[in-house]
Amino acid sequence: MTYDIAAVRAQFPALKAGSAHFDGPGGTQTPRPVIEAVSEALANPLSNRGRLTVGERNAETIVADARLALADLLGADPGAVVFGRSATQLAYDFSRTLAKTWAPGDEVVVSRLDHDSNIRPWVQAAARAGVTVRWADFDPATGELTPDHIGAVLSDRTRLVAVTAASNLIGTRPAITEISRIVHAAGALLYVDGVHYTAHAHVDIDRLGADFFTCSPYKFLGPHLGVLVSRPEILESLSPDKLLPSTNAVPERFEFGTLPYEFLAGTRAAVDFLAGLDSAARGGRRERLAASFEALETYEDSLRLRIEAGLAAFDAITVHSRAAHRTPTLLLTIDGRDTADAHRCLAARGVDAPSGSFYALEPSRRLGLGDTGGLRVGLAPYTSAEDVDRLLNGLSDFLNEPVTHP
Repeated sequence: MTYDIAAVRAQFPALKAGSAHFDGPGGTQTPRPVIEAVSEALANPLSNRGRLTVGERNAETIVADARLALADLLGADPGAVVFGRSATQLAYDFSRTLAKTWAPGDEVVVSRLDHDSNIRPWVQAAARAGVTVRWADFDPATGELTPDHIGAVLSDRTRLVAVTAASNLIGTRPAITEISRIVHAAGALLYVDGVHYTAHAHVDIDRLGADFFTCSPYKFLGPHLGVLVSRPEILESLSPDKLLPSTNAVPERFEFGTLPYEFLAGTRAAVDFLAGLDSAARGGRRERLAASFEALETYEDSLRLRIEAGLAAFDAITVHSRAAHRTPTLLLTIDGRDTADAHRCLAARGVDAPSGSFYALEPSRRLGLGDTGGLRVGLAPYTSAEDVDRLLNGLSDFLNEPVTHP
């Protein structure tokens, strides 16, 4: 297992600007191979997909290659890879489609740990269908959402459970495999938000037991796009609203309008880049991805521990990321201080660590932080030990500044 951080960082032109980026949970920086893939796609002939002209064939190849790449990344069938504008858009699309199969008296389950994009689409679809929404809580003291939390709100009328594989706010990674077992035992479908999870862990949707799994390439070094994977037989059973002349083939029946070919080319390149993070990895792309994510998790965990050790020296800082199994994402609050001020102080020192609730309103409120949230520190494949030191030094400077009152 080899993780060469210097070699990784050399592939990111944006790092030349000098900032230490801890804003990865909101979107990562882009490596050169991804930039080049987007540019190459646009520089060559492109048209609507087909088999006759060069432009048609280029479009077909880009789409097919992107589906294969996402299938390798997620352990999915390429014939069940759906592309959309964003994970939020896909959640809305599928909530409307799945709601056609619900009836009054049915129930859907959402969790207090989730990003609003995996809550509000289901809540709103349930209201339109006359379906009951049941809420799974999490423990704010530990940040844990357990299978028992989900089991407590399941019934024989549950039709769907929507839950995150990793909290974008505090990093908690629920035991999705165990949750899937109890959800399926209740006869329900499991819709998993994997947007934050996919950036930090090797995904296997069969192992997880997800019926639907979403991710966003711009959270793992790619372009702005949304991806949903399922199983072909599930997609075949669903009938989305669509244009009359558009194909009814799966997965295309769920993709509205012309796909962004250049972004699909960049997504394929991002997956290939991730597969090369462990320079010693061998085998096919799926095998190299497994080795690279193992190396990445080991590397990011070492930096997380370094940050946590540094934060422990600051009595005024509270870390709300406490789950036993979590991503390298930390939510901080500071006694007597506004974390928006900390964000500004750090930004002035070239350290990008934003403040807010980041569309994770329910967990922020459950933690007692209202809609304000806190300072979020998130690691990415290009984060260095020097970046960590700059973050800790910047926080020390902020804590040593005199408190000013309006």
